Amino acid sequence: MEFNVKHQESFSRGQLLLRSFFGFIYILIPHAFMRAIFGIWFSIQSILLPWVILFTGKMPESWFKFRLGYMRWGLRVNASLFNLTDEYPSFWVDGTSETVKFEMQQPDKLNRFINFLSFIKIIAVIPHVIVMYFIMLAVMIINLIAWWIVLFTGKYPEGMHEFVVGVFRWMQRITNYVTLMTDDYPPFSTK
Repeated sequence: MEFNVKHQESFSRGQLLLRSFFGFIYILIPHAFMRAIFGIWFSIQSILLPWVILFTGKMPESWFKFRLGYMRWGLRVNASLFNLTDEYPSFWVDGTSETVKFEMQQPDKLNRFINFLSFIKIIAVIPHVIVMYFIMLAVMIINLIAWWIVLFTGKYPEGMHEFVVGVFRWMQRITNYVTLMTDDYPPFSTK
């Protein structure tokens, strides 16, 4: 899995303020509404997927592409809302981005037993969830500090940017594991 948000040389203070005060209206609401609609199919797949994997040993390619696109879409929205990019997130599962990249290879085979009993994967990531709670507190504090730095300097400190992107990378690996996209247990790492 590869996930990265390109660090911009400079950020727009106007867009920062616009996103901060009105991003809920013009980014979150329209994207959340459309993602909820697409999320219905994602949820139906999630119910059927353990059975499909049990009988075939893999995920259908079209389902994998849809799920990957749906996750890319969410990452684009989050990158914008967390001020990691000035780019407005494109809509739809086939939307693109110049700054937010998420790539993943479809596994040839998936473990039939473990994926059929997918609750095992949910139990397995409980340590990640506990650690992630505290790391997300750090992300919120860093995001607040970075907001002020961008407001006054127009630059997002590269170390802070990489830390927040790394946390998103870690969360995405957990998501990939729990949503049956991979059998690889996610490492406790932002790299």
